[in-house]
Amino acid sequence: MESVGKVMKTHKIKLMKQLGCLFAFIAALLSSPTCLADYQLNLTQGVTSSSHDIYHLHMTILWICCAIGLLVFGVMVYALIKHRKSIGHQAVPFHESTTIEIIWTLIPFVILIAMAFPATSVLIRMDDTSKSDLSIKVTGYRWYWQYEYLDEGINFFSYLTTPDAQIHNRQTKQTHYLLEVDEPMVIPVGKKIKIYTTASDVIHSWWVPALGLKKDAVPGFINEVWTKVDKPGIYRGQCAELCGTKHGYMPIVVEAKSEADYRIWVENKKQAQAAKKAAENQVYTKEELFAEGEKVYLSVCAMCHQPNGQGLPPAFPSLVSSQIVGNKDRLKEHIHNVIYGKNAMPAFGAQKSDLEIAAVITYERNAWGHNTGDVIQPKDIKALREQK
Repeated sequence: MESVGKVMKTHKIKLMKQLGCLFAFIAALLSSPTCLADYQLNLTQGVTSSSHDIYHLHMTILWICCAIGLLVFGVMVYALIKHRKSIGHQAVPFHESTTIEIIWTLIPFVILIAMAFPATSVLIRMDDTSKSDLSIKVTGYRWYWQYEYLDEGINFFSYLTTPDAQIHNRQTKQTHYLLEVDEPMVIPVGKKIKIYTTASDVIHSWWVPALGLKKDAVPGFINEVWTKVDKPGIYRGQCAELCGTKHGYMPIVVEAKSEADYRIWVENKKQAQAAKKAAENQVYTKEELFAEGEKVYLSVCAMCHQPNGQGLPPAFPSLVSSQIVGNKDRLKEHIHNVIYGKNAMPAFGAQKSDLEIAAVITYERNAWGHNTGDVIQPKDIKALREQK
């Protein structure tokens, strides 16, 4: 028995040492500047009235819960200490008290009603999209966003621009890793913006914490939400609905500008769209199409087929070994697949211009050792669209 006691004591000492090391490691980790750099327990207050309402409602409910917890546990601790058996107290022999049943039913009911009033008020204000100054339709795709300014005639797509080298740890990750895009959604400050959300493929969710916005984007449905930003700035968010393998790669960037700067942006955007339209009628060299196609490929196609074209089989096949991409006799099939989609690949015909489609197909058929020599012009894409 004595030897067993020694063994148990030895194991106990070893366990205590291990626990001590674990707690020391956790304490060191939590106290390090790296760990605490972006660490916070509470909600952010945001920059809009909706986000402020959400924050204050959260704090109100939190303090109510804290008060209830303190009261309940305070009474419990008092009862445990004051009426413990060791000092001679005996349990009172009562049973089925109707009065107590009514009291402990009414008190939570009153508390819930008191919470419901401010919560309902906030929800009603958040849901009121009337009297808006600008309407923007947001469409989710796997895995990027489309913004259509219904009052301005502006339409563009927003793609992730974080370099592939950062994603695969070949470069140092920057401050806004996976939260940077080529085209942010631009809005004017001091204006009520109505946002329509929908999706083309699966359910997405448009979420910008600083604006107090989170609205599902569901295929076949239109949801509404609104925001009003009072000061210029850049506000970032992400898709908050698990929408596929690249769910974490479709960020949201909203840039709020002054009214004057916003009008300048609108005019520049309209001019760029007009120039893009005019470019559809031009004839380009192979080198020009290849360079433009590489940009389009890296911003859109590389998400699934990888920058090197190797893909992620079987879901996303390799373009390097593709019998369609590398075969001169199957050019029309290649174009058809890009315009109208195939299997898991979406139809890019409605998303990309004739020039962009012509350029990316030219790039794919002359990259990764294919060297088919094919040069596809925007007019070729237009002709195939008209035949459909």
